[in-house]
Amino acid sequence: MSTTRKITVTDTILRDAHQSLLATRMRTEDMLPICEKLDQVGYWSLEVWGGATFDACIRFLKEDPWERLRQLREALPNTRLQMLLRGQNLLGYRHYSDDVVRAFVAKAAANGIDVFRIFDAMNDVRNLETSIKAVKDAGKHAQGTIAYTTSPVHTVEAFVKQAQTMEALGCDSLAIKDMAGLLTPYATGELVKALKAEQSLPVYIHSHDTAGLAAMCQLKAIENGADHIDTAISSMAWGTSHPGTESMVAALRGTPFDTGLDLELLQEIGMYFHAVRKKYHQFESEFTGVDTRVQVNQVPGGMMSNLANQLKEQNALGRIQEVFDEIPRVRADLGFPPLVTPTSQIVGTQAVFNVLAGERYKTITNEVKLYLQGRYGQAPGEVNAELQRRAIGNEAVIDVRPADLIKPEMDKLKAEVGSLAESEEDVLTYAMFPDIGRKFLEERAAGTLKPEALLPEPGAAGKPMAEDGAPTEFIIDVHGESYRVDITGVSVKGDGKRHFYLSLDGMPEEAVFEPLNSFSGTGGSSRKQASQPGHVTTSMPGNVVDVLVAVGDVVKAGQGVLVSEAMKMESEIQAAIAGTVKAVNVAKGDRVNPGEILIEIEA
Repeated sequence: MSTTRKITVTDTILRDAHQSLLATRMRTEDMLPICEKLDQVGYWSLEVWGGATFDACIRFLKEDPWERLRQLREALPNTRLQMLLRGQNLLGYRHYSDDVVRAFVAKAAANGIDVFRIFDAMNDVRNLETSIKAVKDAGKHAQGTIAYTTSPVHTVEAFVKQAQTMEALGCDSLAIKDMAGLLTPYATGELVKALKAEQSLPVYIHSHDTAGLAAMCQLKAIENGADHIDTAISSMAWGTSHPGTESMVAALRGTPFDTGLDLELLQEIGMYFHAVRKKYHQFESEFTGVDTRVQVNQVPGGMMSNLANQLKEQNALGRIQEVFDEIPRVRADLGFPPLVTPTSQIVGTQAVFNVLAGERYKTITNEVKLYLQGRYGQAPGEVNAELQRRAIGNEAVIDVRPADLIKPEMDKLKAEVGSLAESEEDVLTYAMFPDIGRKFLEERAAGTLKPEALLPEPGAAGKPMAEDGAPTEFIIDVHGESYRVDITGVSVKGDGKRHFYLSLDGMPEEAVFEPLNSFSGTGGSSRKQASQPGHVTTSMPGNVVDVLVAVGDVVKAGQGVLVSEAMKMESEIQAAIAGTVKAVNVAKGDRVNPGEILIEIEA
């Protein structure tokens, strides 16, 4: 190790920092004004795209993510722009065909991305091959990534072998991606030392500060040969975000590892984002601070927030510790996958189902079934054979690269989206998220794109930051509990009902108010509550993805009749008895709640 080795820095402020702390809600309008100063810093790169930003742009912010990238490229002419790419999953939750991967990488590069950090949730390098080659074909920087986790099968030797394989595929650098904050200082030193000894790529450290250890881990990494660190500007640092940029620059200043970055300029940028953060206060979660429990349950901070919201919907927040206890058991049953998108959702949702159903694997999500069939890649360790049998029966487990089984999709996707797509970028937006992508493109064509409302800062006067006016706050007492409800807009849709936009605990949802004499049931639905074995219901609130039967169909006990989605995971709802379908009370896209009669079967 040389005596002087300048450490380079990537700042995550425009992607992972606000994804980790503010549910990925920062708008482009709050990024552009500070870009001139960000461009002067001398960062090795700025992470600006990928991860959940694409989803959040079209789902909540009603922004074109491709246009955001083009604007940032123009505003940051002297700085490399970086994105996070989920290998064969790209930015979605399934594997895409190779032609879609190639098209996406080519367009991302053409629109401004210089550095592609490429990872696979299973650390199955086969799932990185196509995207690495596509990045190299575009003349850009391919960064192979280790999704760090701990388990009996995740050893230093295994990570070194993975790194060597990625180097052989042509990667330009190597990243250790500690998404959950599991690294400890001495484990970091040992891993980095081994990686530097056994392969030649520069080593980058990306660690979330969930357990309060990330800055110490980065220092140990540097001492053992790491070349680069990821940080977040201090006003959006620490907790489930990253070590503060200014803090790490100060820590290394005047040492052989001096970053050379201007601390005063960084502090000006920090003050700008200090003000911006207040604008998005409604998306702050109590689960974004330091929480050492991650060292035990391995649950990343963002996953904690999702689980808390899901349990709150079912009045079961008090059972969150049971879910945290169940997550390591589910993870062991699945062969110890790292908890990163999409495997964190797969494991977390199944754990919630197991706890709330009172019986482990009474309901098995479709994603768990696909996982156990090998559709996400090779599990790191041995899976539970009995669970695998229950989930997939006699179906074969695939042992090839999953994408080898997917036919080219681009022509099909172009035909499906049709004239709504004005460019290949639009086709790729639809490909990533077909339902919300189509909705975004339809609203754009109709000129009705409108971002979710932002609530005033606490203590501030005035109405929500939306076009519609309405009283903003009510305190509602229910059974001795007080709830704050904010109305963030009102619209009239011509259906005789009043449509309000409510925000309970900062999460805007549309609510429909009907005359009392036409309302029955619970949970905001007119459906009756299930009371008979032939009443098909769900144990989780969610949305209907598909209805598999029609009135008059004869079904068997255990047959799938409905597919619902919760926490971005799908599960098949099955008939409890054999009989004839007498009523179907739902359609694709409907919101459903636990206990409601969705389908009626008569024996």
